[in-house]
Parts: sequence; C-alpha cells; structure tokens
Amino acid sequence: MITKRIIPCLDVRNGRVVKGVNFLNTRDVASPVELAEYYSFAGADELVFYDITASAENRSLFTDILTETARRVFIPLTVGGAINTVSDFERVLKCGADKVSVNSGAIRDPSLIGEAAKRYGSQCVVLSADVKRVDGSFHVFSKGGRVDTGMDAVEWICSGVARGAGEIVVNSMDTDGVKKGFDLELLRAVSDAVSVPVIASGGAGCIENFITLFKTLPKIDAGLAASIFHFGEVEIEDLKDAMAREGIPARQVRRN
Repeated sequence: MITKRIIPCLDVRNGRVVKGVNFLNTRDVASPVELAEYYSFAGADELVFYDITASAENRSLFTDILTETARRVFIPLTVGGAINTVSDFERVLKCGADKVSVNSGAIRDPSLIGEAAKRYGSQCVVLSADVKRVDGSFHVFSKGGRVDTGMDAVEWICSGVARGAGEIVVNSMDTDGVKKGFDLELLRAVSDAVSVPVIASGGAGCIENFITLFKTLPKIDAGLAASIFHFGEVEIEDLKDAMAREGIPARQVRRN
C-alpha cells in the first residue's frame, strides 16, 4: 500500500515564513531555511514552498532561499509563486526544486502546463488550486486567493490533469488556518474526478483531522499543513505514530 505523505507548507513573504487565516492577516514565523532543515530531521516526507506575494507583485520567485534550502535539505521540495513560463520552471529546478507548483500562471496561460510537462515530465508539474465556495459552487481563485476567476474548480483541475499535471494541491480557502479539519466535500469531489495524486491543504488543526482525512478519503495521497507544525501544536513524529496505530501507511520517523 502506498504510504500517505505529511507535508509542511512554508509560505514565504519578504524572505520569512508567515502564516495567516483564510489567506489574510499573516504573521511572522521563522527563517525558511532553518525551518525547512528542522522539518527534514523531524520526519516530513516533502516540503512545499510558496512565495505568496510574488504573483500579486508581478516579480520573480525567491531563488537564494531555495538554493540554500536545497543545499541543506534532502527530502523533495515543491516550489511555487510567480511561475508564468517554462523558463520559470527551469530557473526553479536549477535552484534545487524537485517539483514546480503552478497556479495563477496556468490560469493565465493553460498551455504552460502541457509545455512544462513535455519538457520536464508530468511528475514535475504540480497544479495548485485555491478554491472557495461562491454561491454554493467551488470557484478557482488566482493572485494568491485575491481574484475570483469564476471557473468551476473541479472542471479546472480536470483540464489541468488532461494537459499534463502530475499532481494536484487543493487549497481550501474556506478552511485555511481555521483548524477545524480539512474540506472533505471539496476533496472528495476532486479525488473522485482525477487519477493523479491529490494533496489536501487547508484546515488541519490536530492529529485527528489527518486521521479523519485519510480514513474518510483513502484516495487522498497527502496532507499539507502549516501553522500546526510551525507553532509546535502537532509534532510530525506523533502524527505518524497515530497514523500507524490507525492502520494508515506512513513512512515512520527515525528515532535517535
């Protein structure tokens, strides 16, 4: 059975990791390089880095932080933020990323997904979707959750997979930072619609939320969270121990 992945998410702004609620009211957390190194030793399976204001500010994603992180950390890194062209993929991959997450850039130019997949392989292309309920429907948002595209989220995600995306990150804006559990309704709709790995993001508040996620939606491949890991509310080792007790396959943390 394929192991479920636990993935801390590092939202980076002005060279620091920050965290907010419902994509708003961010506060400073730590140095991204130091935090990434900590998670590597703590048992994280992968790390996701987002430069959360790069797209909105129309600038290039950080590369110095990424290069230093890749030098110190030896688990897979997915990086996103202001990925608008195939050359952006190349730049980030050369800095040490294993996968590249595209969001607003793919909304502006959907062909970017296929072009990147053709050059680097689908396994390298991660489609990240910021999703919020609008009048009872799931809408995709762009520009770091600032702009409602009006597009149906599941349809958009399915089209991204058809173009070549090899993995999906579903960011629920409704549950982001609220710590009341993952958005199971949204995640079920997406995981039932695609055959590629789906990562759940937004809403984790405790170990039980991950247990509920994986038991309720066994098609979900990974759980992503930020603040509960950043502020020590959940230790990855404890989470994986709990998953093992519940029969949920996970790569166990090596103890000293």
